[in-house]
Amino acid sequence: MLEIQALDPACPIGNQMGTDESPVILVNPFHVDREHIDAVVKAWEADATWLKKQPGFISTQLHRAIEPSTMFFNYAVWESTAHFRAAFSHPDFQSTLAAYPDGTVAAPHLFKRIAVSNLCTA
Repeated sequence: MLEIQALDPACPIGNQMGTDESPVILVNPFHVDREHIDAVVKAWEADATWLKKQPGFISTQLHRAIEPSTMFFNYAVWESTAHFRAAFSHPDFQSTLAAYPDGTVAAPHLFKRIAVSNLCTA
């Protein structure tokens, strides 16, 4: 089963889900044992397929670190923390986490875009 750790121990994702932000970006680095890479991709595909059907979901992208690293990184864009919270807390989604092999550790965290003149739009 997937183990969830805080990317920022001062503000775990549970605290972030209690806020009202819109839109939000989920950033989720996770560590995988080498022998479980295929199983993790399959598990991620199943949970992402479920999330994709939820209200407020905008997009997602999975990345794999360059060898020999066994890290993965995904991000997803949601219309709001309320939409993300509803999907993440749903029992059907929580049950998908059991499909991840033991030893898989994720660190999900929510972000919002900020504007930086001539570089980024909010």
